[in-house]
Amino acid sequence: MTSLKKDPVLVVLQLSGGNDMLNTLVPYTNPLYFDNRPNVLIPEDQVLPINDDVGFNPNFESLKNLYDDGKVAIIQGVGYPNGNRSHFRSMDIWHTCEPEIMASEGWLGRAIRDLDPNQENVLTGVNLGRGLPRSMAVPGVPVASVGSLANYGVLTTIEAEEQRNEALDIFARMYSPAIGLGPVMDYLSQTGMDGMKGADILAAGVADYSSAVEYGSSSMSQYMKNIAQVHTAGLGTRVLYTTAPYNSFDTHATQLSAHSSLCANVSRTVSDFYEDIKEHNASDNLILLLFTEFGRRVHDNGTGTDHGAGGAALVIGDAVKGGLYGEYPSLEQDRLDNGDLAFNNDFRGLYATILEDWLGLDSKPIVNGSFEKLDFISKE
Repeated sequence: MTSLKKDPVLVVLQLSGGNDMLNTLVPYTNPLYFDNRPNVLIPEDQVLPINDDVGFNPNFESLKNLYDDGKVAIIQGVGYPNGNRSHFRSMDIWHTCEPEIMASEGWLGRAIRDLDPNQENVLTGVNLGRGLPRSMAVPGVPVASVGSLANYGVLTTIEAEEQRNEALDIFARMYSPAIGLGPVMDYLSQTGMDGMKGADILAAGVADYSSAVEYGSSSMSQYMKNIAQVHTAGLGTRVLYTTAPYNSFDTHATQLSAHSSLCANVSRTVSDFYEDIKEHNASDNLILLLFTEFGRRVHDNGTGTDHGAGGAALVIGDAVKGGLYGEYPSLEQDRLDNGDLAFNNDFRGLYATILEDWLGLDSKPIVNGSFEKLDFISKE
């Protein structure tokens, strides 16, 4: 584990919908790329070269600058055996680390349980966005899920303190009797109680935040701004999560314009976030993981691309050893996975690296097995 004075923190940005690896990390000197993408392609002269073989989408300019500074690790061909092209099932697999069965516990929920076994901090895990990601859901593990940080709190519209305290007491008496009536009621009731505990702590903790960084107006940008607010507030939060708008990366049609806009948004958002936490001297103990549930098919469908298999994940931060990890999946016809890029790196090895080399946890019970790790975390 990296030796730090401050506890290591993991931020996750989920690119929901299946981001196209081929047009994100472009094999711009490979003729097979152009053969398979007669319509949905990035011209060679527009690519931002990483080396003689691959380069970034031209809309990743800010992220490319971070890569050039050695802050970005790119995991090529990440996926899992027998890839599933269903958004729901594939994301479920990424969230639970169970490709073969339907599981009930999320990998980050298990990690939060190990990071805070005595549940001393109801804000150890925080999700920014509507709903709770499956990856963070484990019965008995408190996670705050915040739809709007500016309005987060319980009954905050009641201005008179005495009236608010009375109302909160009523809510507490509603939640607590249900504990012990069964696993579902236990989960809902404890979640309600923990939400009440964390709401005011979180609202008060971020109140003094200020930054010279002007984030974009997209929901992704604003949620990442919220994550910066929580991280810099010093609330002991160890895992923070947000998701790009639902299925926004599902580019079956008009991909060139849609994906260009998505890439530009991701690049600016990540760059703004990193600049923000650097400004607050809070970048040394944080890494950011970007992942998607699968890549897209190798051959375009005319104006877009359909669900595929092997994709790409990025890990960003001061403690990251930047570079390319794993081999770019082959575009040779006999090495494709039924028309998809084959996976080269099991995503559970990516998780294991983060869990063990960054968070200092035993990965095996969290990812359900032993998987080959990567070497993108600096040990200095």
